[in-house]
Amino acid sequence: MNGRVVDRLTFLGTGDAMGVPRVYCDCEVCEEARNSGTNRRLRSSVLIESTEGDFLIDCGPDWRLQMEMTNRRADITDIVITHAHFDHIAGLPEWADACRWQGVKGRVYAPQEVLDIIQRQYPWIHTHLDMIANDEGMILSGWKMTPWKVHHGFNGYSYAYRMEKHDFGWVYCPDAIGLTAEQKVLMDRLDLLILGTSFVHEEAEYSGRSVYDMCEAAELVDELAPIETIYTHMSHGVDLRQELDLPVGARTARTGMTIDLGNYTVLLPEE
Repeated sequence: MNGRVVDRLTFLGTGDAMGVPRVYCDCEVCEEARNSGTNRRLRSSVLIESTEGDFLIDCGPDWRLQMEMTNRRADITDIVITHAHFDHIAGLPEWADACRWQGVKGRVYAPQEVLDIIQRQYPWIHTHLDMIANDEGMILSGWKMTPWKVHHGFNGYSYAYRMEKHDFGWVYCPDAIGLTAEQKVLMDRLDLLILGTSFVHEEAEYSGRSVYDMCEAAELVDELAPIETIYTHMSHGVDLRQELDLPVGARTARTGMTIDLGNYTVLLPEE
């Protein structure tokens, strides 16, 4: 008989590089995050669950806590990396150690230049993790993935990923600003765009910035017109208790929030 299957995405972390609260900060958002926790945000990462296998995107310094919170207890064997900044790779040594203790070898997927940085930073890590270049694209858990380089402003570059499966297309782009026309090509005709927006309106000098703010993101969303947009990678400059002026079809991510990634029919065995 036929059955409906839905792949699922869970936001494990929705914060920027420093997370919320920032340990040194006593602003209103950070104080609220310490107390009631509406604005508490771990470093950005998502879990993709599928009947064809589960995987993470990015593995930051909160990886251990995120695994404990979801009761996954380090059973993930595949992680896709967007770029080699600490808030996206600092959990790799802990994951590698978990793989060592479990007698398995994890698989890290990223463009070769990202893998090279990881290998230089953690020279021993290939002992417990296979480093697999995906510059030419790849298929993981049934998802066709295409990485491409995007501007990360003052912080250099990152990679975004377009993923497609059963006519559902979505993009994960947590760290980018000032995308060129060429860099927007793979963001055409999206069912879902997950985009990093560190502030509602960032007042810092543009040359020193690295991620879209929500005002700039609204212009990008209006241009791309995805069916749904979710903002992530938010700093203590975003107060989720406030009513935010977001584009139609856009909302903010929350820790633990789960969304469906399309649905499709599979042939299930007869009982």
